[in-house]
Amino acid sequence: MRQIALQFDSNPKAVHEDLSAICQTPDGCLWVASDETLTLERLAPVDEGVYGDHRLFQLQDLFDIFPDPEGEIDIEGLDYAAPYLWVTGSHSIKRKGVKSKRSEAENLERLASYTAEISRYFLARIPLHESGRRLEPTAEGAAHLPQTDAGNLLTEALRGDPHLGPFLLANIPGKDNGFDIEGLAFRERRLFLGLRGPVLCGWSLLLELEPFEASPGRLGLKPVDLEGQPYRKHFLDLAGLGVRDLCFDGDDLLILAGPTMDLDSTIRLYRLTGGPSAKRLLIERKPGQLDALFEIPHTEGADRAEGITRIETPEGAELLVVYDSPGLKRKPAEGAVLADVFSLAAIC
Repeated sequence: MRQIALQFDSNPKAVHEDLSAICQTPDGCLWVASDETLTLERLAPVDEGVYGDHRLFQLQDLFDIFPDPEGEIDIEGLDYAAPYLWVTGSHSIKRKGVKSKRSEAENLERLASYTAEISRYFLARIPLHESGRRLEPTAEGAAHLPQTDAGNLLTEALRGDPHLGPFLLANIPGKDNGFDIEGLAFRERRLFLGLRGPVLCGWSLLLELEPFEASPGRLGLKPVDLEGQPYRKHFLDLAGLGVRDLCFDGDDLLILAGPTMDLDSTIRLYRLTGGPSAKRLLIERKPGQLDALFEIPHTEGADRAEGITRIETPEGAELLVVYDSPGLKRKPAEGAVLADVFSLAAIC
């Protein structure tokens, strides 16, 4: 394992403290997102082991669906498939937490309160065009899944699902094993969303979608299963863990898995050989099928692996991992944070 530095310098919010998603584009740049903003961040290689030249892009400039400039999408997944950058919010309900400065009565009331922020129900594609030697987003061709009063087209379809519908209908917050998207990977017209929750009797889920442009600026979902549903479910035996992020390595799908709840616990990388398949919907842990590769270290209350991407380097294909709540050792300078890089050749 080695480390690289990510240097942020143009965002008034400390996005390096809350990194939740990452992907690399063919120009060598890294696109990252925080789960606390309405922005995308682009970092370019500036030196050996250093990414900087930070550019911030406001999603309000690309979409007209964010009335609150101080809001958040809770971005949890990014992937690039030319010419589009795909982005997803968590689609989750948020419960208020205990605050040390509040009274006991106030905290009990907070724990009984939850909100469904419509901005979190965000699933979109953003065209990237060449600008000099770099790729930049453009509003022309950008499209998102239409939102509804209670979510979007995807969650409306899932409300009738026998596995996921009860969690959506009961308004269970994401960190209480409720519905919570925390990973995205795109391949050959198929979009895969990894669910942190719910985990059902130890089995986690991937959702397979086939989005298309239904009208200018709006995405639709094609039927993908024999019953005409706009989604297909893949069940994964991740030893009780939920999906925290996804990325493809060739035909294989790499899965970052961690706890569904807000706690310090195992964070592990899995390899799904050959990726998800319609012929195999219940995927057990078996050698050569679904393999646990290694555990990613974390510290108490910090260094929680949240995002992964496959990167091309002079050393070959590697896996880059970014962390939420980085500890002090990961912050070498103001606005900078260290990410970990693992050799994929060594873990095949």
